[in-house]
Amino acid sequence: MATANSIPLELRPLGNTGLKLSCVGFGASPLGNVFGPVSESDAIATVRQAFRLGINFFDTSPYYGGTLSEKVLGITLKALEVPRNEYIVATKCGRYIDGFDFSAERVTRSIDESLERLQLDYVDILQCHDIEFGSLDQIVNETIPALLKLKEAGKIRFIGITGLPLEIFTYVLDRVPPRTVDVVLSYCHYGVNDSTLENLLPYLKSKGVGVISASPLAMGLLTENGPPEWHPASPELKAACKAAAAHCKEKGRNISKLAMQYSLLNKDISTILVGMNSIQQVNENVAAAVELATIGKDEKTLSEIDDILKPVKNETWPSGIQQS
Repeated sequence: MATANSIPLELRPLGNTGLKLSCVGFGASPLGNVFGPVSESDAIATVRQAFRLGINFFDTSPYYGGTLSEKVLGITLKALEVPRNEYIVATKCGRYIDGFDFSAERVTRSIDESLERLQLDYVDILQCHDIEFGSLDQIVNETIPALLKLKEAGKIRFIGITGLPLEIFTYVLDRVPPRTVDVVLSYCHYGVNDSTLENLLPYLKSKGVGVISASPLAMGLLTENGPPEWHPASPELKAACKAAAAHCKEKGRNISKLAMQYSLLNKDISTILVGMNSIQQVNENVAAAVELATIGKDEKTLSEIDDILKPVKNETWPSGIQQS
């Protein structure tokens, strides 16, 4: 598969799984109408365009849109009418519209519900969703052993964990048997404003764990429109990102595209997961990756953005419950 101008989207290995993920991953939370309504026909057209342009990784959760994201993604993947092994699907467990439940009983029931909504016999990756809101010891001693049973049953192929604080990953990985957790999904820690995930990459590599990085736009901070009202970043960080976006616009550049390209630069990260709900968004994200691969990065503008963001670089925020 190739992009519109016949440059293939790069595929990257995911840890020791043997999976090769497109460097741009399709975040399906917007298909759950979490950023406004998306019609079924638009959703099908968007996923079809993503697949046509070389995106093979699709990520969802029962939490997104209160199960709607999974249902719509299931419909769109079925509409592709391609063999199941041509796309990679990840969903999550433990976080639901009515709260968190990482018990063995709930996550075991959860995968059956997800498979029914997705219209699939198995998912490639099942991830414990935002584990910082549960007991990490329960994740280690109860949740992951339950997921291992699902793996043996053939309902899932690989096991992942997700969350905002980076220290949760080392806590769990240091306490489970080697090769138990296959993947981590980190968000908002590998972008132009915060690259702290970089410090963890050698450790994750030593554990054979694949890395997915989500939200390269820092949940809307790195956009011309700015973040939503609820964004938990400090006023200083919001102001610096707003100044960086204005600087880019002045130079005829788009901060979102530059932020996406920055996140794509690190080849130790298998895929950059970004939410999409329109053909235009798909085209823009793939074009950013192709441009990076063919022309290279805009060193000068990235350096100027870096100077603007320097006072707030790597400033994170408390883990909230709005997005991930």
